[in-house]
Amino acid sequence: MTTTTRLVLDLFLATDPDDPLWGYRVTEETGLGPGTVYPFLERLEKAGWITGSWEAGVPEGRPRRRLYTLSGTGRQEYAALRRGRTSLWSWSPRRAGR
Repeated sequence: MTTTTRLVLDLFLATDPDDPLWGYRVTEETGLGPGTVYPFLERLEKAGWITGSWEAGVPEGRPRRRLYTLSGTGRQEYAALRRGRTSLWSWSPRRAGR
């Protein structure tokens, strides 16, 4: 399991679903750079591990955020990955997004 996978998915597990994550928040809380986080979030979303939606309305003074929550599939698959039942060779966010 890569460090990026562990850091990002552990953050999703520790976050209340009523308080969704967005890219910049993930970079701040994991210490990973935006060039790592944003493509990874896109791959996780394409794989169905997270769901994304745009925040409602147009905030003043900043762009709208894309908000992400861990899906049921993502929760189950990550748990299986952590238990060693899924091999990173059989699934990875990079390969799943192809």
